[in-house]
Formats: sequence, C-alpha cells, structure tokens
Amino acid sequence: MHKMPRVWIDYCQFMVSQCKITRSRRTFDRALRALPITQHPRIWPLYLRFARNLPLPETAIRVYRRYLKLSPENAEEYIDYLRSVGRLDEAAIRLAAVVNDENLVSKEGKSNYQLWHELCDLISQNPDKVTSLNVGAIIRGGLTRFTDQLGKLWCSLADYYIRSGHFEKVFDSYAQFEESMIAAKMETTSELGQDEEGDIDLELRLARFELLITRRPLLLNSVLLRQNPHNVHEWHKRVKLYEGQPRQIINTYTEAVQTIDPMKATGRPHTLWVSFARFYEDNEQLDDARTIFEKATKVNYKQVDDLAAVWCEYGEMELRHENYDQALRILRKATAIPSRKAEYFDSSEPVQNRVYKSLKVWSMLADLEESLGTFQSTKAVYDRIIDLRIATPQIIINYAMFLEEHNYFEDSFKAYERGIALFKWPNVHDIWNTYLTKFIDRYGGKKLERARDLFEQALDRCPPKYSKTIYLLYAKLEEEYGLARHAMAVYERATAGVEPEERHQMFNIYIKRAAEIYGVTHTRAIYQKAIEVLPDEHARDMCLRFADMESKLGEIDRARAIYSYCSQICDPRLTAHFWQTWKEFEIRHGNEDTIREMLRIKRSVQATYNTQVNFMSSQMLKATTNASGTGTFHLLKLTGNQNGLFLINVHDSSVLLHRYLEKSDHLHCFIAEVQLEQKSVPTAVFGGLKDD
Repeated sequence: MHKMPRVWIDYCQFMVSQCKITRSRRTFDRALRALPITQHPRIWPLYLRFARNLPLPETAIRVYRRYLKLSPENAEEYIDYLRSVGRLDEAAIRLAAVVNDENLVSKEGKSNYQLWHELCDLISQNPDKVTSLNVGAIIRGGLTRFTDQLGKLWCSLADYYIRSGHFEKVFDSYAQFEESMIAAKMETTSELGQDEEGDIDLELRLARFELLITRRPLLLNSVLLRQNPHNVHEWHKRVKLYEGQPRQIINTYTEAVQTIDPMKATGRPHTLWVSFARFYEDNEQLDDARTIFEKATKVNYKQVDDLAAVWCEYGEMELRHENYDQALRILRKATAIPSRKAEYFDSSEPVQNRVYKSLKVWSMLADLEESLGTFQSTKAVYDRIIDLRIATPQIIINYAMFLEEHNYFEDSFKAYERGIALFKWPNVHDIWNTYLTKFIDRYGGKKLERARDLFEQALDRCPPKYSKTIYLLYAKLEEEYGLARHAMAVYERATAGVEPEERHQMFNIYIKRAAEIYGVTHTRAIYQKAIEVLPDEHARDMCLRFADMESKLGEIDRARAIYSYCSQICDPRLTAHFWQTWKEFEIRHGNEDTIREMLRIKRSVQATYNTQVNFMSSQMLKATTNASGTGTFHLLKLTGNQNGLFLINVHDSSVLLHRYLEKSDHLHCFIAEVQLEQKSVPTAVFGGLKDD
C-alpha cells in the first residue's frame, strides 16, 4: 500500500510522536519518493512542521530548500523561519531574490515596496550578520527606484553605516541627501519661476548644508562619545575642536569630568583635570585652577599613580608662579599619613588612602626640600621614604650624596647601610659600588679593617656577573693601603669568582699585577692555574705567553715542556700559528733531535684529531667546497670491515669520490674521478649504502 498517502501520513505521525529524528526524516523521504507528486502537498506540511521543531536548524534549512524547488511561491515562509533562527544572511539573500522576481505574487498580500522595505530593514539593522550582499548598492538602488521614499531609504543607509561603525560614510550619506534636496529644490524653482518665498527656502537649505560641512568633526566626535562616554582621548579631541571658544571649552571640560567614570575610563582620566586646570592657568585665573586641582585630588581614580600625577602637577603649577611655600605645603599635604592606612596595591581602598606611599610624590617633595627646605626637613623626608620601604637604589644614593654635601659623612654611610638592608642583588649593585668608592675616598687606609669587612660583606652572595668591579676595587685597596699578599689573594679569588667569559681578562690582570709587585718568576703558578681552568682557546694563549716568558728567562727546557703540553690541544690544521711559533723556538734554541721530536708530536696530534669523525667530516666538507665550488654533498659512514669516510660531491654529471684511510701515524689519500651519469652509478661503489 505504498501508494496510499493516508498510510504514509499515519506512519510519519507515529514516528514523530516517538521522537526518533533520523528515522522520522528517512520515513518522510521514503513517503515523498513513493507517492506521486500530486500527493506531495499532503506530506510537506507534516514534514515542515516536524523540521521546524527540531533543536538544530540545519535539518530544517535543508528540508526547506528541497521544498522551495517544488513550491517557490512559499519563499516568504522560509524567510520567516530563517529570521527566527538567526540565519539572517541567507534570509536576506532569499528576500532579495523575491524582491527581484517581478512575477512573484506574495501569499501574504505584500507589495513589492513592502518587501523592499523589509529587505532594507533587515540588511541595515544587521550589518555584522548579513555579509553576502552589497548593502550600500541595494539601498542606493532603491533610492532611484522608489523616489517618493527617499527619506526613509537614506535613514536605512545611515543606520547601516552606523551599525557597521563607518561613521564617516554616515556623514557622507547625510551630505548627499542634503545635496539631492537642494538640487531638487533648485529644479522646482527654475520650473515654476523664481519667487521670494522659494529663494528664502533655498537659502535656508544652503545655509544648513554649509553648517553641516563645518560641524562634521564635531558630529563625528559626538557619535564616538555616545558610543563610549568614558573615552578620555575623544574628550581631549572635542576640546581642541572648540579652540578659540572659551565658554564651550569650559563646558566641555565640565561635562567630561562629570561624565567619565574613572573605573571605566579608556585612557588616563586625570589628564582631563590637569588640562582643565592648565586652561585656567593659561588665562591667568589661578584661583579657579587651584579649585579644579582641589576637586581633582578628591576623585577616586583607578590607579594611585593618577592621583600622584595630579598632586605633582598641582605643585608644579605653584612653582611656575614662584609660590614656593605653597608648593611645599601641597606636597606635604599629599604625603601626609591618612587616618586609615592602606597598602599601595590594595585596590579595595580608595586611592586617597594609598597615595602616601607613592614614590612619585615623595621624590618631588624630596627635590623641593633640598632646594627650598632646611637640612633637617630634607633629612626627615628621606628617612620617611626609607621607613615606608618605597625607596629605590637611586633614592638611597641621592640621600647619601645630600648628607655628604653637608659634611655628614658617617650619616651618609649609614644611609648606604640602610639601602643595602632594603635591597638584594642585583638591585643593590649600584649602592655597593658607590658606598665602597666613597668610603675609600673618605678614609683611605685609616680604617682598613672596616673597609675589608665592607668588601667581604659586599662579595657575600654577590653574583659572578657583578663581582668583577668589586674584586678590582678590593685589590686596589690592598695594593695602596694594605698588604701585597692580601692583594694577590683577592686577585686569586677573583679568577674563580667572576663569570667564565671574564676569567681570561682577570688572569691577565692578576699576572700583570703579580709581575709588577713580585717579579715575573712569581707568575709561574698563576700561568699554570690559568692553563688548567681556562677553555682551550684561552689556554693556548696562556701557554704561548708562559713559554715566551720562560725562554726570555733562559729556561729553555721549561719552555719546551710548555710547548709540548700545549700541543695536545692544538690541531695543526686550525692552530698553525702555535706550531709555527714552536718551530721558530726550536730553530733558535733546539737541535735536529728536538725538531724531529716536535714533528713526531705534530703527526701524532694530527692523527688523534683525524680519528674524530665529526671533526673530520666538517673539515672534509670545508676543504672540498673550497676546491670544487658549490655542489651537493652527502657524507656516508661505512660499516662492516671498511673503515673511513666517503665524501660524494655531485657536481655537474661527475662524481668525485674521496676516501680517507688511516695508516700508522699519518694519512694517505687517493682521489678517483668517475665520469658517470648519476642515475647509473654502480651500487658496489657506495659499499651497500644505496638507500642513503
């Protein structure tokens, strides 16, 4: 009974009632395939109702697309469904197709203009969701098609640009509308004959158009501020637009500071208060500027730094007008301890309770006290900064310098000590350097033990990165005021206590100072230690210098022993300078046997380096590249009974095969050039490594 629609209807309803989505959909499809097309209108309403009730719209969309192939006149029903599920892009495309189909008669009795108006509303109010259509072109097409509805269509276009964020195009659309109205009015006037009343209307329209053009930046700024009234930058721009209009500027600043919520502000809201006060200051209204600053200090800003900047600007304004006592009073008021103390980063407390810990305000107060206050008041400010634990290393150094200028040397050293107690490495580095230098300049060798204690304290936990200058300063102290052996001990500690890359330089200083103080013979132990601890690159340099010193002292055997020791870290192919120096030494001081021994050692060392596969590979690559130019290289390590390395240089159509074999204490090399096409090289040539 597959041709009976009643059975299919009951069957489909039965499946839908069981909420079996996939089986129900397949049953509907079977019914549509089985029944003749004249019976389909009895199935489709059930199928569409079932599809609309599904949780996901994708199935219903596919069902509707099939349905519209049979009944395109029902497109409005599909459009309503798409709008209900938020598929506005496809809804707009379908609605545009309906509008463009002049033969289509709306089942809901809508005229073509009503459908066009719906399309305009849909695409203008949802610019972020309708992306497949050229909205501007569609609405502008309507302007030429429906000339009696220009105002509504221009508003739709403006609405689209506003929602898209293209505010400049909104203005352009508005300007074009005014231009079109003026053009229409002029045509009408010319047709009817110019009269006085018409002239007045035209003049009004022209004046309105000119005013619109001049107000463009202000209108754009108003739109942006309506979007985000807490945008500090836009308020500043608005003030600049009113340049030359003091009353408007004052009103704008007043509106800005009343409107902006500092917690939601984009930008730094305190800059508006400062600019407002600066405006009054520039117009020589200091009392009004002070009133603005006083109000600004009571605003609950998001960050303490904003309030600190207001206090500092307030003080700087008084300084500009030489009201020095007033400036001091302002900053002392800013740094006064509040009735309810709070931590600097405690955001739950208002900034007024936290600004007393702002280093920015304290630093300005310290500068003013140094310039305008007394010694005791300045000292009290610096002590208070340290007690609040907000000092920086620069503040500590400034405090100590201030005390030193007033000849309070011990107090300045105490300030350094307080700073050292506040900070850890590496922040304390500058304090230690300044402290030690000033202490030595002040006392020299009079308080040597105290100075030594300071240096030992500085070097304790000092990272190697910062220890070099302290070691050198310590050694200089011992050389000038202490004992030479103490200086040598400091230099020796320095060679182990500095960064690895600075050890070579430190050994050089150590050797130079030891030679000047004790003589060159005392440097032997230093050279030996340097050769042991330094990397090969620097150890070779030390060996050459050590051997040169011994040869100048007439210790030929000692120099030869040093050359022999150093040869073990000198590859003949990379350190030709060393071997040439040794050869010249043997020519000057040796004989045939010593030269032969040198050459034997050279061959032995070369053989040692040649057995290192990685090194040999890199050297072979380098040598062959230099000899034969650019080519494609493959390194093959042979296995089994064949030992050695093959270097294949594929250059043009030839294959250069280099085979290095080790025999006794030196190398033999033969080169075979095989003129072969690359693809026909025999497998045997490559020793079974054809897959590489």
